[in-house]
Amino acid sequence: MAPEPLISVITVTYNAENEISATLGSLKEQTFTGFEHIVVDGASTDATLSRVRDAAIPRSVILSEPDKGLYDAMNKGLRLAKGKYVIFLNAGDTFHNPETLQRYADAGMKDYDIIYGDTCIIDNTGNIIGRRHLNAPAHLDFKSFSKGMLVCHQAFMVKKSLTQDYDLNYRFSADFDWCINCIKKSRQQNCLNLNEVTIKFLEAGMSDKNKFRSLQERFRIMNRHYGLPTTLLNHFSFIFRALKRGKV
Repeated sequence: MAPEPLISVITVTYNAENEISATLGSLKEQTFTGFEHIVVDGASTDATLSRVRDAAIPRSVILSEPDKGLYDAMNKGLRLAKGKYVIFLNAGDTFHNPETLQRYADAGMKDYDIIYGDTCIIDNTGNIIGRRHLNAPAHLDFKSFSKGMLVCHQAFMVKKSLTQDYDLNYRFSADFDWCINCIKKSRQQNCLNLNEVTIKFLEAGMSDKNKFRSLQERFRIMNRHYGLPTTLLNHFSFIFRALKRGKV
């Protein structure tokens, strides 16, 4: 009987035939093989599923059925996961290099609660646009996310035992809330920064309307976890940061 995987890599897809190949290729080239790949597909009507099957990644689990959106699909992935750790790598996203998952695994074997790294942004041809404007903190604790989502969701690997379902009341920022909840449950000083870029994140091109709604949700989430005074104070710094980047 094969041992349980150390890591469950969860990929959520829907009509992603143009993006999924890069993700599958990244998984196939990883030097660490003690992982399972869970694909939760929202009943795609294109060639997404055939490309997943053709990749023939060992320990693949494929579920394809209608869902209630991205976070509902992620919850399905969590329920299917058998690994000690879970990490989400969605269609178009890739690990930074073939040794990346080994770096996560090495830290996992030392029983860290959360293992994380930095992220760079790529376009749909795989070219690097630049580093994510928020850098992962040297030390991660509950207060870290009061300053925004400092660790990209895809670069955040966590023990499955510390997770809970994504809150479907949030349509655009449930991952922010989920990460905070995971950090709350982690042991003090037991989160490890790998101090390197670990994920290439595909620029999604979210509409302005959804960006605004996402920011509204993040404000509500921060207010719930950190209180209104802290949330308001930190939002002044967010505006200043955005002005410096020319985004406002």
